[in-house]
Amino acid sequence: MSSEISPYLSFRDSARQAMEFYQSVFGGDLGISTFEEYQVSEDPSEQDKVMHSRLVTDNGMVLMAADVPNRIDLTPGTNFAVSLSGEEEDQLRGYWDKLIVGGSADMPLEQAPWGDSFGMLTDRFGVSWMVNIAGPDAGQGPTSEAAPS
Repeated sequence: MSSEISPYLSFRDSARQAMEFYQSVFGGDLGISTFEEYQVSEDPSEQDKVMHSRLVTDNGMVLMAADVPNRIDLTPGTNFAVSLSGEEEDQLRGYWDKLIVGGSADMPLEQAPWGDSFGMLTDRFGVSWMVNIAGPDAGQGPTSEAAPS
């Protein structure tokens, strides 16, 4: 898998419905993982929230989305980020290192519960970025095409 750049949308509690709608519009395969599946929240009300979803259309377009945890503010109109993902660790860490200059790390680039390295940053222009570097079991985590649905 080469590196990929994709839009990543954030929702309060409607990521599943939104992604099912986008699948009805664009077609393709939709994978959805919940907070419960990856044990990323101790809040019982968040267990069914979408931790990650990925729609891959028949012509190769990719759209990803998730529900934002209750403890994090969500402002409509700013509920998106650019996702960089793939297996090329040196390349993706290089992008991270360049993007963060003059910006800030919202979540450090480190190992995530699904086994990949993951981090979030805001660049000096206010653009939000997510970087996911596939771990040793690539294809098994939430950013892969094999994500559970």
